[in-house]
Amino acid sequence: MADSSFDIVSKIDHQEADNALNQTVKEVGHRFDFKGTGASIAWSGGQKAVEIKANSEERANAVLDVFKDKLIRRGLSLKILDAGEPKLSGKEYRLVVTLKEGIDQEHAKKISKIIRDEGPKGVKAQIQGEELRVSSKKRDELQEVIALLKGKDLEIALQFTNYR
Repeated sequence: MADSSFDIVSKIDHQEADNALNQTVKEVGHRFDFKGTGASIAWSGGQKAVEIKANSEERANAVLDVFKDKLIRRGLSLKILDAGEPKLSGKEYRLVVTLKEGIDQEHAKKISKIIRDEGPKGVKAQIQGEELRVSSKKRDELQEVIALLKGKDLEIALQFTNYR
């Protein structure tokens, strides 16, 4: 019998992220506490990062909080965000928030070690670029691995795809 397998990936639903950003733009434009603060949020570098501008550090962080709220409502994990500190640039504060996508080698090794150490014995994990392929002869063992990884608090958002 052939092995069953699934892939562990860390991908961003760019359409949902774009929708969250557009909702944030709309809310920042309408909310009373953002009036006259020069607060804005926009994509920078394609859809790899978001740039927030405001006249104070607190306003920049408040815009980031609104964006986080919109991401959560759209079902996206906050683990995709890598926010820096607001930096003064001229008369305004700028906050660059990068979006993390893909599993780097360090995290891939960490995840495969967790599967080896704590997972069922018949399970194999292979690193394939920015994703991991987990395979086993028994589907129940694969579901145990998924439950195990969902229970762990990792720094990256994980999705489980190609379940065969």
